[in-house]
Order: sequence, then structure tokens, then C-alpha cells
Amino acid sequence: MWIDTHCHLDAHEFGGDDGSLEQARKAREQGVSMIVIPAIDRGNLDIVAGLAARTDNACYALGIHPICVPSATEDDLAALRAKVETAMADPRFVAIGEVGLDFFIPMLTEPAMREKQIHFFREQLRIAREFKLPILTHVRKSQDQVLKHVRQITPNGGIAHAFNGSFQQAQGYIDVGFKLGFGGNLTFTRALQIRRLAAELPLSSIVMETDAPDIAPAWVHPGVNTPGQVPRIGAVLAELRGVGVEEVRDATTANARAILPRMGI
Repeated sequence: MWIDTHCHLDAHEFGGDDGSLEQARKAREQGVSMIVIPAIDRGNLDIVAGLAARTDNACYALGIHPICVPSATEDDLAALRAKVETAMADPRFVAIGEVGLDFFIPMLTEPAMREKQIHFFREQLRIAREFKLPILTHVRKSQDQVLKHVRQITPNGGIAHAFNGSFQQAQGYIDVGFKLGFGGNLTFTRALQIRRLAAELPLSSIVMETDAPDIAPAWVHPGVNTPGQVPRIGAVLAELRGVGVEEVRDATTANARAILPRMGI
């Protein structure tokens, strides 16, 4: 069975709660045994938890996404910490996420907003460290900066979501106990760097993800991505590496369970 380590199953593109649950059911039929649903802001902390509770193949993470930082407040951080403390009793709660830094969107690159992003990221790293949890990181144009803060406030491992850095940066994440998330991007023949990373990095460092409804694979683009695409994306990864699909499936599933140990509770 496969694991989708990053899927926004609550997204409106899936047509509401019934549509989200239907996508989880279809993914199960296609061999996806677990879907990790990250939160993005205070407003959907309860939503992702409730959605995971209504499926037999989903779990969730809690966090404030960097694109939501502009409207976030210190009260939101306090509410997040309180929610995490309560959620520690829930076996479906597995990580802090989606958190990180986004220095790609122009609005987020203004000096004051960069500092606010860093503050929110570091505070959420502290929450992860306090509760001994891994994190799911959003990293755009900020590989080295995210690594810098993770080295200073080290969580209990994590996943570098949609990894698209250098081999040196990949090793930096591996050195701090992270796995690297790969998904639909590697299915595009022009994505040379991502495909080379996926082919040459140690298989022991890779986990599968979709980021659904975003980052659709080549055969879906520009349509809506779904968690059921993981097995086919995994088959492309196996082809790039010159190994059997079963080897990729078993290794990436074991990697996901190792980096998200609460998934096995």
C-alpha cells in the first residue's frame, strides 16, 4: 500500500465534505492506505481533524501556512498550541504542518513580511520540539533559510514537502532527520532537476505525496490532482530509478511511517 504524505483533502476543489470523502475512498481502492491532511490556518484546524476522523485512511497535521501568515496573529499561535496539546490524545494527529517559508510570492518577500514569516515558523518549530513532533515544511525560494532555522530549533524530524533544491540542500535535510517529498512534478519530462534528484537521492530519504488538488502529474495537468494518483506517480519514480514499482512502494511507505511515527499508533 502507498502513503500520500501531503494532500489538502479539505480543499474546495473536491466539492465539499462528501467529495473529499469520496476521493479518500477512491484512493483506498487504488492502493493508498493513508493520506496526511495538513492544516493551513486557524480556521481549518478543526476541519482537517474532523475530516480525518470520518475516513479510514487519513490522518492530519496542524499548522499555519506561510501564505496565511499575513492575516495571522499571536492569538492564532496560542490557539494552535492549545489545539496541538489536545490533539496529542488523538492517534490520527501526526505532525505540525504545513509550516515554513515562502519567499516566492512578491507580497511575502517584503522585509516586514519576511520577518513575520520567520517568527511564525520559529514559533511553530518550538511547538513541534515541545511536543516531540515532526513537521511538514513548505519551502519556496527558501531552502537554506528553512534549514538554518530547523538546525537552530530542531523538531523530531520532518518532511521537506515538494522538494526542489540542490543535492547539497537535500543532504542538509537528511542530516537533520528529514525525508524529502516527491510528487507530480517528477512526471514532467522537462523537470530535469527534480527528476535527477528523484533518480539519484537515496531511496531511504524519499516519501510520496500529491499536494492535491495542486501539482497535478503530467497526465492530469492542468486538472485537479487527487490522492489516488500516488501509485502512478510512484511508478514513474520507479522507472526513473530503474527499479520495480514494489520496491518504491515498500520503501517510501516505510519511510513515511518512520518519519511520522504517530501514524502507527
